[in-house]
Amino acid sequence: MRGTLDGLDPPLDTPHPMGIQLPALYQDDGMAQQVVGALDEVLAPVFCTLDSLQCYIDPLMAPADFVEWLAGWVGVEFDDAWPLERRREIVARAVALHRRRGTAAGIRDAVRLVVEGDVEIFETGAAAWSETPGGRLPGQNPPQLLVRVHTPDPTAVDQRRLDALVAATKPAHVPHQVEVVAGSLSAVEPEPPADG
Repeated sequence: MRGTLDGLDPPLDTPHPMGIQLPALYQDDGMAQQVVGALDEVLAPVFCTLDSLQCYIDPLMAPADFVEWLAGWVGVEFDDAWPLERRREIVARAVALHRRRGTAAGIRDAVRLVVEGDVEIFETGAAAWSETPGGRLPGQNPPQLLVRVHTPDPTAVDQRRLDALVAATKPAHVPHQVEVVAGSLSAVEPEPPADG
């Protein structure tokens, strides 16, 4: 509730009427009651907003313009084509995505939020340990990342925005490639990217 509340009947309809909080001397004073009654009308939207603040902070319940504002808090940039429900979901999941940023699972989750379809991640990095020094390092050099998206309609995917999303969520030193292909992941035998 951001704005004046029409039709208030102070003190009954006011969330926190000021007139009944005045000292007893002013409770029977009509002029004092009118002055604070006017203030009740001005302050009622403030009290209503504060009373329901959790609804403004929750992206799943917030007014549409507040979802845009909350997106700025968590570092999310919206695509103009996204509907409000997708924007709400992205803002609600942004903190969890930031926590996993740079990992294969984090990249997969970020891409799934903005593109409808299956996502495959192929990377050349690895982690290992050895009891003997001088062992071979895991993974391949140079590092590479391939993000393949399987979607029913590849023409509906904005390749430039998808590439920018992957660039923003992957480790900065790893070169990447994005492929958008028709179909679903279950119908395709996965193949790793070619070396080079």
